[in-house]
Amino acid sequence: QVQLVESGGGLVQAGGSLRLSCAASGDTYSTYTMGWFRQAPGKEREFVAAITGTSSYYRGSVKGRFSIARNNDLNAVYLQMNSLKPEDTAVYYCAAGRLMSTVVLDTGYRYWGQGTQVTVSS
Repeated sequence: QVQLVESGGGLVQAGGSLRLSCAASGDTYSTYTMGWFRQAPGKEREFVAAITGTSSYYRGSVKGRFSIARNNDLNAVYLQMNSLKPEDTAVYYCAAGRLMSTVVLDTGYRYWGQGTQVTVSS
């Protein structure tokens, strides 16, 4: 069992930065793939980034702007978001899963946080 709690969302102007954090509780955290997803109003939830023990993955529209990192000693995963755009506005969710065939599908993640709102103004 893993519990996830996100923090760090807020309102920022276009071009600004935010850092999201996700605190995980439960054992064997380091064995989980951790992902960030987002859902904008009226849209489906979409993959943003994921990190395994050795690799990180990004959706194309955030490559070069977002960076995912994890700290297994602190049971935490982070999403550094730079050069934010209004289209990045969404609720951002942290997720954890194991033994997935692909990291980009939300169906592969078993545990989810409650989400944190990110709003980018133009």
